[in-house]
Amino acid sequence: MGGQYRITGDKYPRMRRPKGRRRLVFLVVASVTALGLIGWGTLQLIDVFTGGGDKATAAGSKGNCPSKAGPSAEASTASTATTALPEPGQITVNVLNATPRSGLAKATADELKKRGFKIGDVGNATAAYDKKVDGAGMLLGAKAAYAAALPVLNTQLAGAELKTDGREKADEVDLIIGTGFKSLTKKEDADRALAVLAKPRSTPSTSQKSC
Repeated sequence: MGGQYRITGDKYPRMRRPKGRRRLVFLVVASVTALGLIGWGTLQLIDVFTGGGDKATAAGSKGNCPSKAGPSAEASTASTATTALPEPGQITVNVLNATPRSGLAKATADELKKRGFKIGDVGNATAAYDKKVDGAGMLLGAKAAYAAALPVLNTQLAGAELKTDGREKADEVDLIIGTGFKSLTKKEDADRALAVLAKPRSTPSTSQKSC
């Protein structure tokens, strides 16, 4: 500008920051960044050498289940699949009447005999069960009979309660007729249920969801 407002000499205000301050700021930022990168790299090396990635590895292995079951699982499955259920002729049934209606035990025993079951005792239920069994009835046997003789007999009386006691013979069971008993399952329906029960049990497939 001219006139009295004209600036002369070298004493005028600076419009830029000193280069030294800019260089100092740049060096500080660069140093902090470098230290951060060095620290992050150090942590990664520590994780690698100290096994810090075990959690991730464990999670990955759990998600990707093996396609083949272990020996113990295969043996358990095989034993379940190959367990043979007893034939009706191998099961002795004690038919006991726990209702006030007479003649039910004998009639039921005669029908079971026609269907191939062996018949043991026929008569009234003991005081522990007399008039105390609701529903169609109760099938009572040893613990070993729970997955063998009792299910086979249950095909003849749908809706019966299965229960175990301390007896040793797995092939001798009681059929206790309850107050809700009307008749045995129709023979054709019982035969169909028995055929389904006797089919070999399929081996469960091993999938990722079952792991």
